[in-house]
Amino acid sequence: MADPHDEQTARPAAPDLADLQHWTWVMGRAQQMMMEQGLGLMQAGHGDAAASPAPFGAPALVQQTQDFWKDNLALWQRFVDPAAAVAPPPQSDGDARDKRFKAAAWRDDPYFDWIRRSYNLIADHMLRGVDALDGVPERQKEQLRFAARGLVDAMSPSNFPMTNPEVVEKTIETRGQNLLDGLRNMLADIGKGQLTHTSEGAFEVGRNLAMTPGKVVRRTPLYELIQYTPTTERVLATPLVIFPPWINRFYILDLTPEKSFIRWAVEQGITVFMVSWKSADASMKEVIWDDYVAAQVDAIDTIRDALGVPSVHTIGYCVAGTTLAATLALLAARDEADKVASATFFTAQVDFAQAGELQNFVTDEQLALIGALSPQGFLDGRYMAATFNLLRGRDLIWNYVTNNYLLGADYTPFDLLHWNGDTTNLPSKWHLSYLTDLYRDNLLVQPGAMSVAGQALDLTRVATPAYVQAGREDHIAPADSVWKITHLFRGPLRFVLAGSGHIAGVVNPPAAQKYQYWTNEAPAESLDAFVAGATETKGSWWPDWLAWLRAQASDEVPVEGARLPGTGALAALGDAPGDYVRQR
Repeated sequence: MADPHDEQTARPAAPDLADLQHWTWVMGRAQQMMMEQGLGLMQAGHGDAAASPAPFGAPALVQQTQDFWKDNLALWQRFVDPAAAVAPPPQSDGDARDKRFKAAAWRDDPYFDWIRRSYNLIADHMLRGVDALDGVPERQKEQLRFAARGLVDAMSPSNFPMTNPEVVEKTIETRGQNLLDGLRNMLADIGKGQLTHTSEGAFEVGRNLAMTPGKVVRRTPLYELIQYTPTTERVLATPLVIFPPWINRFYILDLTPEKSFIRWAVEQGITVFMVSWKSADASMKEVIWDDYVAAQVDAIDTIRDALGVPSVHTIGYCVAGTTLAATLALLAARDEADKVASATFFTAQVDFAQAGELQNFVTDEQLALIGALSPQGFLDGRYMAATFNLLRGRDLIWNYVTNNYLLGADYTPFDLLHWNGDTTNLPSKWHLSYLTDLYRDNLLVQPGAMSVAGQALDLTRVATPAYVQAGREDHIAPADSVWKITHLFRGPLRFVLAGSGHIAGVVNPPAAQKYQYWTNEAPAESLDAFVAGATETKGSWWPDWLAWLRAQASDEVPVEGARLPGTGALAALGDAPGDYVRQR
């Protein structure tokens, strides 16, 4: 056992005056060296360029570095001698909308104002530095931009307790209880391996989510088929089947009743079926894309046979929309295209040349990592959730670090974020080939480059009437990328650009009176040309889709027999929303 006296004698003595003078000199000398470097770079910009060539042949990068030091010295002058400093530039719209710095202390307190301005200065020049790199391929430069944006968001002073005035104030006010509450939140998230976005227990499938009445009428090892109970006396003769993405739960289209696309569609007199995909487990380790295409064809045939109709309307959302395009190409190759009366695409891509920031996750190293994370043949859905969170790190990661870890705030109930955290496991074999064949190699747009069940696919053979919806602010399926489907299908096609993004741009009920959408009846060769001649309509695009759908086939039939779930050839296996949506 150590002697306390030994510890006392080993404790370093308090610094004397000479030590303080030394360390003061070190800090002052370090700052002087930095300023001399910056001044040298700025002066070099006014010298003879021929006499002192830019290193690495990157004049833009040198100029950007000079600009940084110039701005940095101006900021130091403002902090040290505010009266003599040049007035700062006016606040930009981006600064005004930055929720991280909404507290008045970020501007009113000189210390925190300097921290905020320093951070914005460094962040701006880091991102500009990437753009200034010469001789770097654009694909690699975009990966650097993505990494730089992630680093910039992570290093924000709002993410650290001693550099966030709200956290400092809260810590003093609660005597540190906020940090203990935040630590409890953080440890709980570490325990479940996932960031929490909304209060636990506020939502439950079947209780206040996915409440539209219906029956499960078919169950396979890959999906359940739900038929919803009609609420009108007559319905369109042609039924509708919806294919949601299997990377999420289907009830994004059946959130609370006032937001439910399914409930709204039923109320419009449509016989609605929904596919609910099974969350992958070890039994699905051999599942590939062919199986999902076959499942879509199986659902289409099941409905046709059960209702005695020649064709169905279809909707494919996100990756299920990509798969729906392949299904249409397969049916066209088999001369069975008439099984589908129309196809609607919610934020779905088929040409991945401009597929957005998700392309940053398809390097060979990252694909190898995904394989290593899937030893049982399926990828834990929490990894995908983390990936999508990274695409909007400021909103979906660091906002919660500040509010719930540092400020110790309680979580707010939010149905959409509950759905976002309700993860689904993915068959790793198919997931890897999806990323490789589509995101990395963009094979689907090459006729014959991909096949399903031995049948080569050619999207240019698809003549099915199509309704294509894109989100103007979509960061997962960018509107420019979704637009490319208009250059491939040869049938009649209506393109609609909706306000907002990948989720809110789709889940926008008419009663909410939110956002807007754009349509253009004239031919357009590009999305820019479409927008230039487009007509803006306030509110939801759902009524526009309904009018288009009725124009494809307006015949109606009475609600009887197989139109009532469980009373026809398809027996009810259970109540909606079914079993698969609850499995983890």
